[in-house]
Amino acid sequence: MTSAPRIALIHALSHSVAPVNQGFDATWPAARRMNLLDDSLSADLAATGTLDEAMFQRFHTLADYAVATGADALLFTCSAFGPCIEAVARRHASRPVLKPNEAMVEAAAARGRPVGLIASFAPTLASMPPEFPAQVPLQTALAAEALDALNAGRPDEHDRAVVAAALRLQASGCEVIALAQFSMARAQAAVQAATGLPVLTTVDSAIAKLRRRLG
Repeated sequence: MTSAPRIALIHALSHSVAPVNQGFDATWPAARRMNLLDDSLSADLAATGTLDEAMFQRFHTLADYAVATGADALLFTCSAFGPCIEAVARRHASRPVLKPNEAMVEAAAARGRPVGLIASFAPTLASMPPEFPAQVPLQTALAAEALDALNAGRPDEHDRAVVAAALRLQASGCEVIALAQFSMARAQAAVQAATGLPVLTTVDSAIAKLRRRLG
């Protein structure tokens, strides 16, 4: 690709917008970005607990709009909608369509060490663990209070909740920490300082994979 690619960032949580754009600013500022936010997606999934036909159609509608604007790639930033994103990828097979967590899962699996996965949105812990290879030792922790803190405008409390979850996973034998939500990337440095472990984020991993795919 000779010109800077146009990447559609599709969000289901408002807290995901800043971390991924900051990640691009830091590591791939030349990429042109558009941001699509529908924060009712996460609220509706939390209320119903199911990815029904209507939810799949909503993802197709968002993706079709992004492609119509000229997007060269689509990156979804909420990790609880894997099957919907996979359906979008089949529909738009001519361009990269990334689930938020797929690059991080690949990076974690490549390390060959026990992984501790932390989520702040409960449905993620139903959808994301099956994406890890079966041979990867995996433990999970939910830091629901972290998302509540972000929603209430208390980011430092969010980070402390994520650190506490990471310490629990470290005590149970995990040697790599993976932060499932894009909104959790802000806690990466705090988790590294508290645990001394490698800490993977969906933000950094996804941007790196897109850059490899698009050049």
